[in-house]
Amino acid sequence: MIRCVHYVGFRDDRYWNAYRIYGGPRVIHRRWDRRARRDIGVDDVVIFAEGDEHQPIAARNGDDLDERFL
Repeated sequence: MIRCVHYVGFRDDRYWNAYRIYGGPRVIHRRWDRRARRDIGVDDVVIFAEGDEHQPIAARNGDDLDERFL
């Protein structure tokens, strides 16, 4: 398995700070939703703009960005 880096909820300059520290993301999840939880593998790294994996899940799924297609 290839380890992926997921960024969750980044909307401002904090993204570039995280990018410098952790490297480029494989997937950018605009919000913490069911789709994001489903896409994250056991060995993946998840970087949250705010909070952690215990925060409430969004009622609706947001669209995600995959850097392979940018």
